[in-house]
Amino acid sequence: MRIGIPTEIKDSEHRVGLTPAAVKALVEAGHEVCVERDAGSRSGFEDAAYVTVGARVADAEAAWSADLVVKVKEPQEAEYGFFRGQIVFTFLHLAGSPRALTEALLDSHTIAVAYETVADASGRWPLLAPMSAVAGSMAPLVGAHHLAHFRGGRGVLLGQVLGRRHGRVMIVGDGIVGQHAASVASAMGANVRVFGLSEARGADLRKYISADLDYAISTPEALAEYAPKADLLVGAVLVGGARAPHVITAAMVRSMAAGTVVVDVSIDQGGCIETSEPTSHSKPTFVKHGVIHYCVTNMPGAYPRTSTLALTDATLPYVLRLADSGPAAFRDDVGFANGVNTIEGYLTCQPVADAFRWQSRYRPIAELIS
Repeated sequence: MRIGIPTEIKDSEHRVGLTPAAVKALVEAGHEVCVERDAGSRSGFEDAAYVTVGARVADAEAAWSADLVVKVKEPQEAEYGFFRGQIVFTFLHLAGSPRALTEALLDSHTIAVAYETVADASGRWPLLAPMSAVAGSMAPLVGAHHLAHFRGGRGVLLGQVLGRRHGRVMIVGDGIVGQHAASVASAMGANVRVFGLSEARGADLRKYISADLDYAISTPEALAEYAPKADLLVGAVLVGGARAPHVITAAMVRSMAAGTVVVDVSIDQGGCIETSEPTSHSKPTFVKHGVIHYCVTNMPGAYPRTSTLALTDATLPYVLRLADSGPAAFRDDVGFANGVNTIEGYLTCQPVADAFRWQSRYRPIAELIS
């Protein structure tokens, strides 16, 4: 199969779809790989490294003309014209993306496979996990930076000073993002409270992070009571494939002190904080109700080399299966088929169909690959 790796063009997105080591594995398996010029340079992978392992380096048109296109982030409007019915394997977040992207994928009969909805045998999201870990680890760091007075924050340090913890971090969501955010914030020396839905999960987090970790069941009342006390609020809510629910209301944000910070990691799925709006690395924050909002939709792009290495470790086995078998790879793996969002001009992800009220364009994936 011909595989293309285009350069990412989303604002300040410096990751690349595959490392040279991954390309080597594909070439050795008998596949052709075309990498767009300088696609990996911002992650520290130069064109020469791809050429050395057998790839061809060319322009965007050549990379996109492949049978299978491997990317990192959802295609941007300038890329819609490249859709020709090929397989596009990438993060899509369609429920939280402009409707025009889904329309372009459907109209071109592109087979769009979303990293974030590929499931494993246990129902987990193996391709979402590494980037969730990076974003979760980043959240307390960027929050602490913007809490500094010189950044307009209220001047609260998230850290331990002579044995005393300073700063309150409120984390809403106890999945991979929440776990990593809690781990970093606790290690920094902040007071951390995680809101989740299971006391059993709370017990697990105490084993992973600290026996003293504060865990609470997430209810609207509990969130509203704690929000005014928080210096940093991290939104880490995920509903697989769907637009994130607004569990933090505008009223809760208004109750927070001036100069506090919210980091909405769920923003690529629409955001779990009602006042959130998508931002970019070049303009990462805005202030609403006196609260600094950090809502960057591609947070792991800030650390492209680490993120590319971690993401490729997870995606390569799936890329190899797609390259070897094409769409037939979905027939033997229900979890992999769950990653298909569009095929043959139909939506196959129910949460996306619900988000856009497009039931007329929805068909179950099992009907299309049988």
